[in-house]
Amino acid sequence: MTSWTEFVAAAPRVSAIFTRRLRATGNLCMLATLRGDGFPRISPLEPRVFEGELWLPGMPGTFKFADLRRDPRFCLHTATVDTHVGDGDAKLFGTVHDVQDEGLHERFAAALFEETGFDLRGSKFEPFFAADLTGASAVEVVDGDHLDITVWKPGEPERVVRKH
Repeated sequence: MTSWTEFVAAAPRVSAIFTRRLRATGNLCMLATLRGDGFPRISPLEPRVFEGELWLPGMPGTFKFADLRRDPRFCLHTATVDTHVGDGDAKLFGTVHDVQDEGLHERFAAALFEETGFDLRGSKFEPFFAADLTGASAVEVVDGDHLDITVWKPGEPERVVRKH
């Protein structure tokens, strides 16, 4: 599996588009998980990059986290409001694992407070999911007349497919 730091080094184009879209939306993405009955679920999520990992934090007890406990596979899609995708669009695919490390939780909460003012200091995060990336893709409109679709898989370079 691939950490965030490894992903950025291996897929600079996709990671740049993902990061740009994440910042543009105030960290809002849509998380796809699988419900217990096998149907997909889409939920809003504010992922965070911290200490070289991509974290999928949120309110404990949610259905999306129950889904991830049962089946760790996910797709994370940047929130898009522009039907022309003028600022690009990206998706990350992978699995999660729960990291129960109080020191990490304390550092994460302190950094979150410093960055956003949202105070979770002193909280225990259960679950605290780290993303292991298994693939990614991004779409960009280039020169206003075609789409570049960039695809990445671990162990392979990014591949660009041009659509006119």
